[in-house]
Amino acid sequence: MSEKLQSPRGTRDLLPDESLLFRFVEESAYELSRKYGYGEIETPIFEASEVFHRTLGESSDVVSKETYDFKDRNGDSFTLRPEGTAGVARAFISEGLSQNLPLKFYYSGPMFRYERPQKGRYRQFFQLGAECLGYESPYSDVECIALAWDLLKKIGISQDCTLEINTLGDAESRTANREALVKYFTDHKESLSADSKVRLEKNPLRILDSKDEGDRKIIANAPKLEQYLNEKSKEFFKQVLAGIEKLGIPHKVNPLLVRGLDYYCHTVFEFTTSKLGAQGTVLAGGRYDGLIEMMGGPKTPGVGWAAGIDRLADLTPKELAVKNDLFVAVIGADEKGELESIALAHELRSAGIRTENLMSGKMGKRIQKADKMGAGFVLILGESEVNDKKVSCKNLRTGQQDSVDRTQIIAHLQK
Repeated sequence: MSEKLQSPRGTRDLLPDESLLFRFVEESAYELSRKYGYGEIETPIFEASEVFHRTLGESSDVVSKETYDFKDRNGDSFTLRPEGTAGVARAFISEGLSQNLPLKFYYSGPMFRYERPQKGRYRQFFQLGAECLGYESPYSDVECIALAWDLLKKIGISQDCTLEINTLGDAESRTANREALVKYFTDHKESLSADSKVRLEKNPLRILDSKDEGDRKIIANAPKLEQYLNEKSKEFFKQVLAGIEKLGIPHKVNPLLVRGLDYYCHTVFEFTTSKLGAQGTVLAGGRYDGLIEMMGGPKTPGVGWAAGIDRLADLTPKELAVKNDLFVAVIGADEKGELESIALAHELRSAGIRTENLMSGKMGKRIQKADKMGAGFVLILGESEVNDKKVSCKNLRTGQQDSVDRTQIIAHLQK
């Protein structure tokens, strides 16, 4: 093969330094989700195409332009999952879980969208999310947002993120607003972009998401959703905001924040940052009381969010990901020391200490390698140490070097 082999466009290899950040983000999310009562769920990487086409809508950009669709040998149509919520909803229905409500699920894994690759946006990307099913209370929305906020704090990026929040109201409020929007945009149809003309026929709310400059000017004077909120919807949002304020989560109400899909209602929110350029959303979610019913299941309230692990990892300080656990390098200085270093490394690992046995190279180079790897100590074993039942222990942070009894080395390190 003459051309240099490369990963497919829009994908990347996660090398150890990046994987360290990914793992830290995922483990932080997993630990916090468990504390909030969420159980982990794993759904297939591909589903019957209907799962996504029905829930995301044939007119959505994801379905019309971005999904990886394929037919298997039986001619059945499948789609690589572009997001996680629909798969969780499908599992809820097919596994017959409606008798177990309320339920909380956490997930993470790869997703796939065919789109133009750019910083923070890939064709194979990684996402984690949380879904809470069965609660109609506005305080369920608050708890869901609190979990997201705690995650951003835990991975050290909350100070760079802003919570933007809005309400879509209930079905009655949205219907009234939709009718007003259809009339308004129909009056301005000739000035709309080609994409927005299609959306006007299929899903007019999605025009509000348009990034086209001409559309934005028209949108600026469109009927505002808050004009059509009934008292029930206003009270729901009031309680969500009161809960967020009670928890001290900084936020701002953004009336232009919407979700174009019909099953969304009431609360929608995003955490955004200015640290990633145009791709500023790091986590987004909302209430979707109509989703499971739309998919053929029982009427089930739900609220959740998803976050791009790629973007979270890009923002996470590396020093947070490198945990302050004990990391030791072992070096055998000669043939007798090499044999003993294997036994010592095994003993340290059995005691729960992260250990790297550096087996080749000059002594100075091996010590430099240990330091570069982030080891806190180097343990050196040569013939004299083995004969005297000692270990030469060098603290790479302070430079101090001690001769320690072989039987006391674990206690010395842990001290």
